[in-house]
Amino acid sequence: MVTPFLPDDEKLPALREALPSTAAGIYLNTGTAGPLPRESARAMAEAEAWELRTGRADVNYWRDSLERKAEARAAVAAILGTGTGSIALTHATTDGMNIATWAVDWRPGDRAVTTSLEHAGGLAPLRALRDCWGVELELADVGSGGDSAAVLAALDRAIVPGTRLVSVSHVSWATGARLPIGEIAELAHSRGALVAVDGAQAVGAIPVAVEELGVDFYAVPGQKWLLGPEGVGALYCAPSVMDRPRLAFSGLAAFEEMDLAGQGKLWPDARRFENSTLHQPSVLGFARSAAWLSMYVGTNWMYERIARLAAEAATMLADVPGVEVLTPRDNMAGLVTFRIAGWKATTALRELSQRTLCIARTVPPLDAIRISVGFFNTEGELRRFRDGVALVAEHTPETIPHRPKMEFLLGGVE
Repeated sequence: MVTPFLPDDEKLPALREALPSTAAGIYLNTGTAGPLPRESARAMAEAEAWELRTGRADVNYWRDSLERKAEARAAVAAILGTGTGSIALTHATTDGMNIATWAVDWRPGDRAVTTSLEHAGGLAPLRALRDCWGVELELADVGSGGDSAAVLAALDRAIVPGTRLVSVSHVSWATGARLPIGEIAELAHSRGALVAVDGAQAVGAIPVAVEELGVDFYAVPGQKWLLGPEGVGALYCAPSVMDRPRLAFSGLAAFEEMDLAGQGKLWPDARRFENSTLHQPSVLGFARSAAWLSMYVGTNWMYERIARLAAEAATMLADVPGVEVLTPRDNMAGLVTFRIAGWKATTALRELSQRTLCIARTVPPLDAIRISVGFFNTEGELRRFRDGVALVAEHTPETIPHRPKMEFLLGGVE
Protein backbone atom coordinates (compact mmCIF):
# COMPACT_ATOMS: atom_id res chain seq x y z
CA MET A 1 0.00 0.00 0.00
CA VAL A 2 1.44 3.34 -1.09
CA THR A 3 1.65 6.25 1.35
CA PRO A 4 2.15 9.96 0.55
CA PHE A 5 5.39 10.00 2.55
CA LEU A 6 7.63 7.73 0.50
CA PRO A 7 10.50 9.37 -1.41
CA ASP A 8 9.77 9.68 -5.13
CA ASP A 9 12.28 7.02 -6.18
CA GLU A 10 10.29 4.51 -4.12
CA LYS A 11 6.84 6.02 -4.46
CA LEU A 12 6.58 6.20 -8.25
CA PRO A 13 7.39 2.50 -8.90
CA ALA A 14 4.94 1.53 -6.16
CA LEU A 15 2.22 3.68 -7.70
CA ARG A 16 2.81 2.24 -11.15
CA GLU A 17 2.64 -1.26 -9.69
CA ALA A 18 -0.73 -0.30 -8.20
CA LEU A 19 -1.86 0.88 -11.68
CA PRO A 20 -1.20 -2.20 -13.84
CA SER A 21 -2.26 -0.67 -17.16
CA THR A 22 0.66 1.77 -17.00
CA ALA A 23 2.79 -1.21 -18.07
CA ALA A 24 0.77 -1.70 -21.27
CA GLY A 25 2.34 1.29 -23.00
CA ILE A 26 3.01 4.98 -22.49
CA TYR A 27 -0.32 5.85 -20.88
CA LEU A 28 -1.15 9.37 -22.10
CA ASN A 29 -4.94 9.35 -22.23
CA THR A 30 -6.20 9.91 -18.69
CA GLY A 31 -8.36 12.72 -20.11
CA THR A 32 -10.44 9.97 -21.72
CA ALA A 33 -10.12 7.25 -19.09
CA GLY A 34 -7.45 6.93 -16.42
CA PRO A 35 -5.72 3.72 -15.32
CA LEU A 36 -7.83 1.84 -12.79
CA PRO A 37 -6.07 1.21 -9.45
CA ARG A 38 -5.61 -2.43 -8.54
CA GLU A 39 -7.30 -1.76 -5.19
CA SER A 40 -10.44 -0.37 -6.85
CA ALA A 41 -10.66 -3.26 -9.29
CA ARG A 42 -10.32 -5.72 -6.40
CA ALA A 43 -13.12 -4.04 -4.44
CA MET A 44 -15.38 -4.03 -7.50
CA ALA A 45 -14.68 -7.69 -8.20
CA GLU A 46 -15.48 -8.63 -4.61
CA ALA A 47 -18.75 -6.67 -4.78
CA GLU A 48 -19.72 -8.36 -8.04
CA ALA A 49 -18.87 -11.79 -6.61
CA TRP A 50 -21.06 -11.04 -3.58
CA GLU A 51 -23.91 -10.06 -5.89
CA LEU A 52 -23.48 -13.28 -7.85
CA ARG A 53 -23.50 -15.47 -4.73
CA THR A 54 -26.14 -13.65 -2.71
CA GLY A 55 -28.23 -11.68 -5.16
CA ARG A 56 -29.22 -8.03 -5.22
CA ALA A 57 -32.72 -8.06 -3.75
CA ASP A 58 -32.07 -8.58 -0.05
CA VAL A 59 -32.77 -5.63 2.23
CA ASN A 60 -29.20 -5.82 3.51
CA TYR A 61 -27.93 -5.27 -0.04
CA TRP A 62 -30.04 -2.12 -0.25
CA ARG A 63 -28.71 -0.86 3.08
CA ASP A 64 -25.16 -1.61 1.97
CA SER A 65 -25.75 0.31 -1.27
CA LEU A 66 -26.66 3.41 0.76
CA GLU A 67 -23.35 3.13 2.60
CA ARG A 68 -21.46 2.79 -0.66
CA LYS A 69 -23.13 5.91 -2.03
CA ALA A 70 -22.32 7.84 1.14
CA GLU A 71 -18.69 6.68 0.88
CA ALA A 72 -18.51 7.89 -2.74
CA ARG A 73 -20.03 11.27 -1.92
CA ALA A 74 -17.57 11.75 0.93
CA ALA A 75 -14.58 10.81 -1.24
CA VAL A 76 -15.58 13.25 -3.99
CA ALA A 77 -16.40 15.98 -1.46
CA ALA A 78 -12.87 15.68 -0.05
CA ILE A 79 -11.38 16.17 -3.52
CA LEU A 80 -13.62 19.18 -4.22
CA GLY A 81 -13.20 20.81 -0.83
CA THR A 82 -16.86 20.80 0.15
CA GLY A 83 -19.36 18.97 2.34
CA THR A 84 -21.02 15.69 1.43
CA GLY A 85 -24.45 17.35 1.44
CA SER A 86 -23.48 19.27 -1.69
CA ILE A 87 -22.63 16.15 -3.71
CA ALA A 88 -25.03 14.13 -5.85
CA LEU A 89 -23.96 10.95 -7.61
CA THR A 90 -24.56 10.80 -11.36
CA HIS A 91 -23.75 8.51 -14.27
CA ALA A 92 -21.22 10.87 -15.92
CA THR A 93 -20.14 14.48 -16.36
CA THR A 94 -22.68 14.74 -19.16
CA ASP A 95 -25.38 13.59 -16.77
CA GLY A 96 -24.39 16.31 -14.31
CA MET A 97 -24.28 18.99 -17.00
CA ASN A 98 -27.75 18.00 -18.18
CA ILE A 99 -29.10 18.23 -14.62
CA ALA A 100 -27.51 21.65 -14.16
CA THR A 101 -28.65 22.95 -17.55
CA TRP A 102 -32.27 21.94 -17.06
CA ALA A 103 -32.36 23.06 -13.42
CA VAL A 104 -33.09 26.66 -14.45
CA ASP A 105 -36.75 27.66 -14.72
CA TRP A 106 -36.44 28.46 -18.41
CA ARG A 107 -38.80 30.61 -20.45
CA PRO A 108 -38.79 31.27 -24.21
CA GLY A 109 -36.50 34.18 -24.96
CA ASP A 110 -34.13 33.49 -22.06
CA ARG A 111 -30.43 33.34 -22.84
CA ALA A 112 -27.66 30.82 -22.12
CA VAL A 113 -23.98 31.58 -22.67
CA THR A 114 -21.11 29.19 -23.24
CA THR A 115 -17.74 29.30 -25.01
CA SER A 116 -16.28 28.16 -28.30
CA LEU A 117 -14.19 25.48 -26.56
CA GLU A 118 -16.86 23.24 -25.06
CA HIS A 119 -17.18 19.47 -25.08
CA ALA A 120 -20.42 17.94 -26.30
CA GLY A 121 -21.16 16.91 -22.72
CA GLY A 122 -21.86 20.55 -21.89
CA LEU A 123 -22.78 21.90 -25.32
CA ALA A 124 -25.34 19.25 -26.33
CA PRO A 125 -27.69 19.94 -23.36
CA LEU A 126 -27.64 23.62 -24.33
CA ARG A 127 -28.55 22.79 -27.92
CA ALA A 128 -31.44 20.64 -26.68
CA LEU A 129 -32.53 23.52 -24.45
CA ARG A 130 -32.50 25.89 -27.41
CA ASP A 131 -34.54 23.50 -29.54
CA CYS A 132 -37.10 22.71 -26.83
CA TRP A 133 -37.62 26.12 -25.24
CA GLY A 134 -36.47 28.62 -27.83
CA VAL A 135 -33.71 29.74 -25.48
CA GLU A 136 -31.11 31.93 -27.17
CA LEU A 137 -27.69 30.25 -27.12
CA GLU A 138 -24.56 32.41 -27.39
CA LEU A 139 -21.09 30.92 -27.93
CA ALA A 140 -18.47 33.43 -26.84
CA ASP A 141 -15.35 33.18 -29.00
CA VAL A 142 -12.51 32.81 -26.49
CA GLY A 143 -9.80 31.74 -28.92
CA SER A 144 -7.53 29.08 -27.46
CA GLY A 145 -8.68 30.01 -23.95
CA GLY A 146 -5.16 30.81 -22.81
CA ASP A 147 -5.60 34.57 -22.43
CA SER A 148 -7.72 35.01 -19.31
CA ALA A 149 -8.32 38.70 -19.99
CA ALA A 150 -9.58 37.91 -23.49
CA VAL A 151 -11.80 35.12 -22.14
CA LEU A 152 -13.38 37.46 -19.61
CA ALA A 153 -13.78 40.20 -22.20
CA ALA A 154 -15.59 37.82 -24.57
CA LEU A 155 -17.91 36.65 -21.80
CA ASP A 156 -18.45 40.22 -20.63
CA ARG A 157 -19.83 40.99 -24.09
CA ALA A 158 -21.94 37.81 -24.19
CA ILE A 159 -23.55 37.91 -20.72
CA VAL A 160 -26.25 40.48 -21.40
CA PRO A 161 -29.64 41.02 -19.68
CA GLY A 162 -31.78 37.90 -19.95
CA THR A 163 -28.86 35.52 -19.46
CA ARG A 164 -29.96 32.82 -17.03
CA LEU A 165 -27.05 30.39 -17.23
CA VAL A 166 -23.34 30.52 -18.04
CA SER A 167 -22.05 27.02 -18.82
CA VAL A 168 -18.29 26.57 -19.26
CA SER A 169 -15.46 24.08 -18.90
CA HIS A 170 -12.84 24.54 -16.21
CA VAL A 171 -10.21 23.09 -18.55
CA SER A 172 -10.91 22.86 -22.28
CA TRP A 173 -10.96 19.29 -23.57
CA ALA A 174 -9.71 20.62 -26.94
CA THR A 175 -6.83 23.04 -26.29
CA GLY A 176 -6.13 22.14 -22.65
CA ALA A 177 -6.47 25.79 -21.56
CA ARG A 178 -7.51 26.50 -17.99
CA LEU A 179 -10.30 29.09 -17.82
CA PRO A 180 -10.60 31.67 -15.01
CA ILE A 181 -13.66 30.09 -13.41
CA GLY A 182 -13.70 32.21 -10.26
CA GLU A 183 -13.76 35.43 -12.26
CA ILE A 184 -16.33 34.02 -14.68
CA ALA A 185 -18.60 33.07 -11.77
CA GLU A 186 -18.30 36.54 -10.28
CA LEU A 187 -19.15 38.16 -13.62
CA ALA A 188 -22.12 35.87 -14.24
CA HIS A 189 -23.55 36.31 -10.75
CA SER A 190 -23.27 40.08 -11.00
CA ARG A 191 -25.69 39.85 -13.92
CA GLY A 192 -28.10 37.40 -12.34
CA ALA A 193 -26.97 34.21 -14.08
CA LEU A 194 -26.21 30.82 -12.57
CA VAL A 195 -22.93 29.07 -13.39
CA ALA A 196 -22.49 25.43 -14.39
CA VAL A 197 -18.98 24.05 -14.86
CA ASP A 198 -17.77 20.98 -16.73
CA GLY A 199 -14.91 19.78 -14.53
CA ALA A 200 -14.02 16.70 -16.57
CA GLN A 201 -10.45 17.79 -17.35
CA ALA A 202 -9.82 19.60 -14.07
CA VAL A 203 -10.80 17.43 -11.09
CA GLY A 204 -7.88 15.18 -10.25
CA ALA A 205 -5.53 17.15 -12.51
CA ILE A 206 -5.45 20.52 -10.75
CA PRO A 207 -6.57 21.69 -7.30
CA VAL A 208 -10.29 22.47 -7.29
CA ALA A 209 -12.07 24.14 -4.37
CA VAL A 210 -15.63 24.58 -5.58
CA GLU A 211 -16.78 26.80 -2.72
CA GLU A 212 -13.90 29.21 -3.30
CA LEU A 213 -14.68 29.28 -7.03
CA GLY A 214 -18.19 30.41 -6.21
CA VAL A 215 -19.93 28.27 -8.86
CA ASP A 216 -23.47 26.92 -8.60
CA PHE A 217 -22.96 23.54 -10.27
CA TYR A 218 -19.79 21.58 -10.94
CA ALA A 219 -19.93 18.25 -12.81
CA VAL A 220 -17.31 15.54 -12.28
CA PRO A 221 -16.56 12.25 -14.10
CA GLY A 222 -15.45 9.10 -12.34
CA GLN A 223 -13.31 7.52 -15.06
CA LYS A 224 -10.86 10.27 -15.98
CA TRP A 225 -8.40 11.94 -13.59
CA LEU A 226 -10.05 10.37 -10.53
CA LEU A 227 -9.17 6.91 -11.97
CA GLY A 228 -12.56 5.36 -11.27
CA PRO A 229 -14.77 3.15 -13.45
CA GLU A 230 -16.98 4.41 -16.24
CA GLY A 231 -20.70 4.99 -15.77
CA VAL A 232 -20.45 7.01 -12.57
CA GLY A 233 -19.76 10.65 -11.70
CA ALA A 234 -20.84 13.42 -9.36
CA LEU A 235 -22.44 16.86 -9.35
CA TYR A 236 -21.70 19.63 -6.86
CA CYS A 237 -24.66 21.89 -6.08
CA ALA A 238 -24.00 25.02 -4.03
CA PRO A 239 -26.11 25.23 -0.85
CA SER A 240 -27.13 28.77 -1.78
CA VAL A 241 -29.10 27.51 -4.79
CA MET A 242 -30.27 24.15 -3.45
CA ASP A 243 -33.91 25.24 -3.27
CA ARG A 244 -33.90 27.27 -6.49
CA PRO A 245 -33.36 24.69 -9.25
CA ARG A 246 -36.21 22.77 -10.81
CA LEU A 247 -35.87 19.03 -11.33
CA ALA A 248 -35.95 18.10 -15.00
CA PHE A 249 -35.47 14.42 -14.10
CA SER A 250 -36.59 12.75 -10.93
CA GLY A 251 -37.18 9.39 -9.31
CA LEU A 252 -37.35 7.54 -6.02
CA ALA A 253 -33.72 8.32 -5.16
CA ALA A 254 -34.50 12.05 -5.11
CA PHE A 255 -37.04 11.69 -2.32
CA GLU A 256 -36.69 11.10 1.37
CA GLU A 257 -40.22 9.68 1.23
CA MET A 258 -43.10 9.44 -1.28
CA ASP A 259 -46.62 8.03 -1.16
CA LEU A 260 -48.80 6.40 -3.80
CA ALA A 261 -50.39 9.73 -4.66
CA GLY A 262 -47.03 11.17 -5.69
CA GLN A 263 -46.78 13.33 -2.60
CA GLY A 264 -43.33 13.33 -1.11
CA LYS A 265 -40.46 15.11 0.49
CA LEU A 266 -37.30 15.78 -1.49
CA TRP A 267 -33.98 15.25 0.19
CA PRO A 268 -32.87 18.58 1.67
CA ASP A 269 -29.41 18.25 0.12
CA ALA A 270 -27.94 17.40 -3.29
CA ARG A 271 -29.35 13.88 -3.16
CA ARG A 272 -32.52 15.40 -4.64
CA PHE A 273 -30.67 15.25 -8.00
CA GLU A 274 -30.05 11.48 -7.78
CA ASN A 275 -32.96 10.32 -9.87
CA SER A 276 -32.13 6.66 -10.63
CA THR A 277 -30.14 3.63 -9.58
CA LEU A 278 -26.40 3.20 -10.17
CA HIS A 279 -24.21 0.14 -10.71
CA GLN A 280 -23.19 -0.51 -7.14
CA PRO A 281 -19.77 -2.10 -7.80
CA SER A 282 -18.93 0.99 -9.86
CA VAL A 283 -20.04 3.30 -7.06
CA LEU A 284 -17.71 1.41 -4.75
CA GLY A 285 -14.86 1.58 -7.27
CA PHE A 286 -15.42 5.32 -7.68
CA ALA A 287 -15.24 5.83 -3.93
CA ARG A 288 -12.11 3.71 -3.54
CA SER A 289 -10.26 5.40 -6.42
CA ALA A 290 -10.98 8.92 -5.16
CA ALA A 291 -10.03 7.95 -1.61
CA TRP A 292 -6.88 6.21 -2.87
CA LEU A 293 -5.76 9.44 -4.51
CA SER A 294 -6.43 11.45 -1.36
CA MET A 295 -4.98 9.08 1.22
CA TYR A 296 -2.25 7.10 -0.51
CA VAL A 297 -1.08 9.16 -3.47
CA GLY A 298 -1.46 12.58 -1.86
CA THR A 299 -3.27 15.24 -3.83
CA ASN A 300 -0.70 18.01 -3.36
CA TRP A 301 2.07 15.75 -4.64
CA MET A 302 -0.17 14.57 -7.47
CA TYR A 303 -1.09 18.08 -8.63
CA GLU A 304 2.49 19.31 -8.47
CA ARG A 305 3.79 16.37 -10.45
CA ILE A 306 1.10 16.61 -13.13
CA ALA A 307 1.76 20.34 -13.55
CA ARG A 308 5.52 19.85 -13.80
CA LEU A 309 5.43 16.89 -16.19
CA ALA A 310 2.77 18.42 -18.43
CA ALA A 311 4.78 21.64 -18.71
CA GLU A 312 7.91 19.64 -19.54
CA ALA A 313 6.03 17.66 -22.18
CA ALA A 314 4.70 20.85 -23.78
CA THR A 315 8.18 22.37 -23.86
CA MET A 316 9.77 19.22 -25.32
CA LEU A 317 7.16 19.00 -28.06
CA ALA A 318 7.36 22.70 -28.89
CA ASP A 319 11.11 22.29 -29.43
CA VAL A 320 10.55 19.68 -32.15
CA PRO A 321 10.74 21.27 -35.64
CA GLY A 322 7.38 21.04 -37.39
CA VAL A 323 5.35 20.69 -34.17
CA GLU A 324 2.82 23.32 -33.12
CA VAL A 325 1.69 23.16 -29.49
CA LEU A 326 -1.85 24.55 -29.17
CA THR A 327 -2.06 24.39 -25.39
CA PRO A 328 -1.23 27.74 -23.73
CA ARG A 329 1.82 26.89 -21.63
CA ASP A 330 1.25 29.66 -19.10
CA ASN A 331 -2.34 28.59 -18.40
CA MET A 332 -2.59 24.81 -18.64
CA ALA A 333 -3.46 21.74 -16.59
CA GLY A 334 -2.59 18.14 -17.55
CA LEU A 335 -3.54 18.18 -21.25
CA VAL A 336 -1.18 19.01 -24.12
CA THR A 337 -2.62 19.40 -27.62
CA PHE A 338 -0.38 19.68 -30.68
CA ARG A 339 -0.16 19.29 -34.45
CA ILE A 340 2.58 17.87 -36.66
CA ALA A 341 3.06 19.75 -39.93
CA GLY A 342 2.16 17.71 -43.01
CA TRP A 343 0.24 15.08 -41.04
CA LYS A 344 -3.40 14.43 -40.36
CA ALA A 345 -3.82 13.82 -36.65
CA THR A 346 -5.29 10.35 -37.04
CA THR A 347 -2.46 9.23 -39.33
CA ALA A 348 0.23 10.71 -37.09
CA LEU A 349 -1.23 9.14 -33.97
CA ARG A 350 -1.37 5.75 -35.64
CA GLU A 351 2.34 6.02 -36.41
CA LEU A 352 3.13 7.17 -32.88
CA SER A 353 1.11 4.34 -31.36
CA GLN A 354 2.99 1.76 -33.42
CA ARG A 355 6.41 3.25 -32.77
CA THR A 356 6.19 4.25 -29.11
CA LEU A 357 3.28 2.15 -27.80
CA CYS A 358 1.65 5.38 -26.65
CA ILE A 359 -2.00 5.55 -25.65
CA ALA A 360 -3.36 8.97 -26.68
CA ARG A 361 -6.20 10.48 -28.71
CA THR A 362 -7.01 13.06 -31.36
CA VAL A 363 -9.10 16.22 -31.15
CA PRO A 364 -11.05 16.04 -34.44
CA PRO A 365 -12.33 19.66 -34.52
CA LEU A 366 -8.71 20.87 -34.34
CA ASP A 367 -7.17 18.01 -36.36
CA ALA A 368 -4.69 17.68 -33.49
CA ILE A 369 -3.27 15.09 -31.10
CA ARG A 370 -3.93 15.36 -27.38
CA ILE A 371 -1.93 13.76 -24.60
CA SER A 372 -2.87 13.67 -20.92
CA VAL A 373 0.12 13.68 -18.59
CA GLY A 374 -0.55 11.81 -15.36
CA PHE A 375 1.31 11.74 -12.05
CA PHE A 376 2.25 8.14 -12.84
CA ASN A 377 4.09 9.01 -16.05
CA THR A 378 7.89 9.13 -16.07
CA GLU A 379 10.33 11.55 -17.61
CA GLY A 380 11.69 8.66 -19.66
CA GLU A 381 8.27 7.94 -21.13
CA LEU A 382 7.85 11.56 -22.13
CA ARG A 383 11.28 11.63 -23.78
CA ARG A 384 10.52 8.47 -25.74
CA PHE A 385 7.22 9.94 -26.86
CA ARG A 386 8.99 13.17 -27.89
CA ASP A 387 11.51 11.11 -29.87
CA GLY A 388 8.65 9.38 -31.64
CA VAL A 389 7.07 12.72 -32.49
CA ALA A 390 10.42 13.99 -33.79
CA LEU A 391 10.76 10.93 -36.03
CA VAL A 392 7.28 11.43 -37.47
CA ALA A 393 7.86 15.17 -37.92
CA GLU A 394 11.05 14.51 -39.92
CA HIS A 395 9.03 12.64 -42.55
CA THR A 396 5.82 12.74 -44.49
CA PRO A 397 3.29 9.90 -44.52
CA GLU A 398 4.89 8.80 -47.78
CA THR A 399 8.54 8.84 -46.67
CA ILE A 400 8.42 7.51 -43.11
CA PRO A 401 10.02 4.05 -42.73
CA HIS A 402 7.41 1.33 -42.92
CA ARG A 403 8.42 -0.59 -39.81
CA PRO A 404 9.77 0.84 -36.53
CA LYS A 405 12.92 -0.58 -35.01
CA MET A 406 12.26 -3.05 -32.21
CA GLU A 407 14.67 -1.37 -29.83
CA PHE A 408 12.68 1.87 -30.15
CA LEU A 409 9.45 0.03 -29.36
CA LEU A 410 10.86 -1.81 -26.37
CA GLY A 411 12.68 0.96 -24.53
CA GLY A 412 12.54 0.43 -20.78
CA VAL A 413 10.72 2.59 -18.26
CA GLU A 414 12.93 5.16 -16.58
